[in-house]
Amino acid sequence: MSTPSLLILPGDGIGPEVMAEVRKVIDWFGDKRGLKFEVSEDLVGGASYDVHGTPLTDEAMEHAQSVDAVLLGAVGGPKYDVLDFSVKPERGLLRLRKEMDLYANLRPAQCFDALADFSSLKKDVVAGLDIMIIRELTSGVYFGEPRGIFQEGNERVGINTQRYTESEIARVARSAFELARKRGNKVCSMEKANVMESGVLWRQVVQEVHDAEYPDVELSHMYADAGAMQLTRWPKQFDVIVTDNLFGDLLSDLAAMLTGSLGMLPSASLGAPMANGRPKALYEPVHGSAPDIAGTGKANPIACILSFAMALRYSFDKGDEATRLEEAVNAVLADGLRTADLLGQDGAAPVSTAEMGDAVVAKLSASL
Repeated sequence: MSTPSLLILPGDGIGPEVMAEVRKVIDWFGDKRGLKFEVSEDLVGGASYDVHGTPLTDEAMEHAQSVDAVLLGAVGGPKYDVLDFSVKPERGLLRLRKEMDLYANLRPAQCFDALADFSSLKKDVVAGLDIMIIRELTSGVYFGEPRGIFQEGNERVGINTQRYTESEIARVARSAFELARKRGNKVCSMEKANVMESGVLWRQVVQEVHDAEYPDVELSHMYADAGAMQLTRWPKQFDVIVTDNLFGDLLSDLAAMLTGSLGMLPSASLGAPMANGRPKALYEPVHGSAPDIAGTGKANPIACILSFAMALRYSFDKGDEATRLEEAVNAVLADGLRTADLLGQDGAAPVSTAEMGDAVVAKLSASL
């Protein structure tokens, strides 16, 4: 097979800093494990706007469509707040998701043993936590029409439309059931069927897909607001949660903080298989661009490193190597190394972004 291709889009804020540490990991796998990647780089978000006047050029979009996987850092920052909505940095990310048709967003919430004390919840509530939220990513209220700010009489009105087709719901439901079969074989679908017609359809279609294709998987339904409450009450009751675009955005950020830091959590956005059998895929850390600490060496690179681990698992069929990388991260944390966002009760001195990346590579080498 040809060398797998990977497009890196560092983006804005701390994106380039954390991506530099991922490059060390990618180089290690090439040098030590024979996993060579054809790596290219391009601009997205504010970095692209500064050069090209657009958050994503047509050329960069075409580039993303041609590779086996895309790895993105972060987009956005206060300097771009004055821009028109159509050219804000986030529009570049949304274009990637939409045009690559990345309909299934996988956001794991896993609590590493060494960080169980860093959650705002009690240790026994989060210790050993390992759940996966699958968020529908290319439809719903973020893309529905009509949308906009309109004049009605003597006042303005803002409109966003929640819209789902049954095929859009069915395909993300299948993603959830397939993943659950490889985990705890349990799916909880969350919506607001009590007040939203789109929620009624969501519940109906998820149940239909389950009954026809996945009767072996345990399925439950829950209103999204109740799901938020249950995630903070006893999150370990869940295995895989599947939900729509808006609720998935909210619930996955809530679940992220159960683990103690947004700087720890990766994500994968997957689409339909390409001709070579690999899914269209974009991997990115859950954290934002954190412009307040950009350039200071304080950023935590682990979420971006773990995003590459997800790429190894879901795009390149290298689950054993993904586990190797995840275990290296766990070993570093067990040794007590902490970036500034993870400082807590143990009083450890912070390490820099680069030092954390070097420590992960050292643990990888120790695993040989």
